Amino acid sequence: MIESVETNEPVLWQTYVSWNQFAWLYLVSLIAALRGALLWQAAIPGSELWVIGAVVLVVVALALRFWVRYAATAQRVLIKNAFTGREIQAMAIENISATTIKQGQIAWFLGIGTIIFTSTHGDEVLQFRGVRDPESTLQHIQTVRRRRIFPAS
Repeated sequence: MIESVETNEPVLWQTYVSWNQFAWLYLVSLIAALRGALLWQAAIPGSELWVIGAVVLVVVALALRFWVRYAATAQRVLIKNAFTGREIQAMAIENISATTIKQGQIAWFLGIGTIIFTSTHGDEVLQFRGVRDPESTLQHIQTVRRRRIFPAS
């Protein structure tokens, strides 16, 4: 188990945003790289800038993918900044009244979705966006939640 930095809670489940969340950014990067290759092949100035732009887009996609980490501990579900370890948002497991999955057609095709946690008061919502296989992920979190609500004797 991995320890949560701030509270020393054991992290029972964690994930990052799926690679598929940034498919559009990879596509734009590929188009920029192809354009740079075509300009280079035709000996037209500026091809290097297109290739550099494509590399920058891939680096941005990597940084965005690892920007947040979703986690579940025995006490709460939380979103953390993966670079600094700072907690962005959290919700106590006992305060979760509903969990739903939001998934459009494109997200379904890419195999990603958003898991939405609603608090018992209805005033707080926590969203895990761009999660790969949201149904399976929600089952993992529900297992953690059931362990918390109904501890083993």
